[in-house]
Formats: sequence, C-alpha cells, structure tokens
Amino acid sequence: MIALPELSRAPLSGTGNPKPVAFFAVEYDPATREVVMLEQRALPREVVYHRYTKPDQVAEAIRAMVVRGAPAIGIAAAYALVLLAEQERGDAKTFLLANGVAGRFLNATRPTAVNLAWAIARMSRKAADVAALDPDARYEAMRAEAEAIHVEDVAACRRMGELGAADVPEGATVLTHCNAGALATGGYGTALGVIRAAHEHGKKIRVLADETRPYLQGARLTAWELFVDEIPVEVITDNMAAHFMKKGEVQFCVVGSDRIAANGDVANKIGTYGVAVLAKEHGLPFTVAAPWSTVDLAMPDGSRIPIEERSRDEVARLGETTIVADGIPCRHPGFDVTPARYVHAVYTERGVFHPKDGEGPAVLMNRGKVQR
Repeated sequence: MIALPELSRAPLSGTGNPKPVAFFAVEYDPATREVVMLEQRALPREVVYHRYTKPDQVAEAIRAMVVRGAPAIGIAAAYALVLLAEQERGDAKTFLLANGVAGRFLNATRPTAVNLAWAIARMSRKAADVAALDPDARYEAMRAEAEAIHVEDVAACRRMGELGAADVPEGATVLTHCNAGALATGGYGTALGVIRAAHEHGKKIRVLADETRPYLQGARLTAWELFVDEIPVEVITDNMAAHFMKKGEVQFCVVGSDRIAANGDVANKIGTYGVAVLAKEHGLPFTVAAPWSTVDLAMPDGSRIPIEERSRDEVARLGETTIVADGIPCRHPGFDVTPARYVHAVYTERGVFHPKDGEGPAVLMNRGKVQR
C-alpha cells in the first residue's frame, strides 16, 4: 500500500475517480499553502513527496524533472503562480510585475512542452483581471483558476481515454513509449488514460512499455503506474520494439505529446518517431492522446518546434553508475517530432482527428462537444 502525504482535502487528481487515488504527481494544499509533488526521479525505488512554498522552488522542480509530463508541469506552474499571489501583498502594479517575472522564469524551465506556456498565459490573464482586488481576494481568485486548470485536465484525460479505448482491439498488446500517465498529467493520464479506459471496459489487454532511454521514464514510471493499477505490463528495451512488432505481438500503439503543430506533426519524448516508423512498416495504428492545451495552432509544422537539449549526464550515467567515460561528449535531445503522415489518430477532449488523412487539429476548433 502506497502512503499518500497528508492533505487538507481529497486530491484533485482523483476527480471523477470512484476509488481513492494511489498516488499523484502534483497537488496544492490550501491549508498549508504548499505545492506538493511526488519525487519522480526516485521512482520506483521509493515514493517520496516534496512540499514547496516558493515559486522558484517549483520552477527548479520542473527544470530538474521532479515533476515532468506536459500537462503536469503546466499545472505545477499554475500552482507556483498561486504561491506568488499568496506572498505578493503589494498593489496591482507590483503584483503584475512580480507575476510577469515569475511567469517568464517558469516558462524557461522546459521549452518544448506548450502546456507550460499555455497554463502560465492563462494564469497571467487571470492575474490581470484580479490585480486590483485586495491581496486575499486576489490569492483566492488565482487559486481557483489553478484548481480549474487541474480539474479540467483530469476531465480531459478521461474523455480522451474513452475515445481512444474504443479503438483498442479486444485482447490487444499495446505498445507505449515514455510516460503519459497520471504521473505526467493532473490525473488518469493521456496515453495511459486510453489504456486505463480500455482496461476498465473489460478489454483483456496487456502493455509493452518501452524503457525510454536515456531517462527511463517507461521503465521507471509507466511500468510502476500500471503495476500499481494491476494492468498487465512488461518492460522492453527501446531496440526490441521492431522485433515484437515483426512477431505479431503488438496490435496498437499509443503515446502522449508535448506539442502538436497545426499540420498534425507531433513532438514527444525522444524515440517516439522511431516507434511511429516501425508501426507504419508493420501496418499498426500509431495513435496519440493529448489535451487540447498541447495543440499549438500558431506552430505551422513540427520543424519549428523547439527541441530541448538536456544534460550529457542523463546519457552518460544510470543513477550512480558511469556508462560513458568522462570526457566523451553525449547528445540528449529530449524530444523528437513524428510527421503527421505516420499518425493514425490523435485523441483530444474535443474529439479525434486523423493526421495521416490530412486532418489537422483545426478540424476540431468549433466542436463544442466530444465527437468521433
């Protein structure tokens, strides 16, 4: 049994869940006015939660990947701006200046995930609306907005999970890459939301989780999540995917995304592009689950998506073990871009679009309800 940290209320991560959540990525505790995060770098060996009281602490946690996953870091940044509102007691001008500085600092922590900028922009609009209020009312309004972002994300995950689950074949082995689960979102998950929904509907599925070198999010996080939820999962190294596809052991692929361009190109964890190419070669559907906040209609195609370059040490070391000798350079682009022609379907809370058929996310712009 995993022990949850004490909170003054039930976790918003469990919104819509008939049973208590076993873990969460990020929450805000209104009684102690702290942001509470699961230390994802310690998983699966230990389950540790940290509490943060300052916006710059949350920013560093995002940069260092204590919390990761596009929706989750957006929520974490929103809560960081709640901390700012609680601590900044000056007049409207002073508050807006401090909010802007904090927002820019937060935005620079992870450049690829558009959800981060989206959440900060939404919180900044709210800040402008409430700046003239007294500090206590201002704080409450900012907290309500961040909590709305959190709850809406969980609901979005559940809606896209239902849409994607309908396409998962009965008895399928599902391949996923990286971690796009409850650990990467407000709760429930995007790609793992599809898997969870299929499992909840009684489909006898199992999951192959790519280990996801170099940071091992698939091995450390996805496998742990699914194991906790009693969904059958096996871990494979990244270079085994082609082998299992060729053997006929994979029937469906689903991943998350950190940014989706207007033409349907998809940025996701490094290695995703290779999975998509392999899926096409073997005639398998390669699908993506992501909230609408991941869509960047201002980005015409994937060639312009900024790709984060991370530390050589994440390649050269596994924990405390050195696997590349000091002095030898290593490259670590954190993401790659899968061209739209490889993407069978993208599941969002607004509905589904099919990039391989020439559909971009704009086809969902005017849809006010979920449609297939």
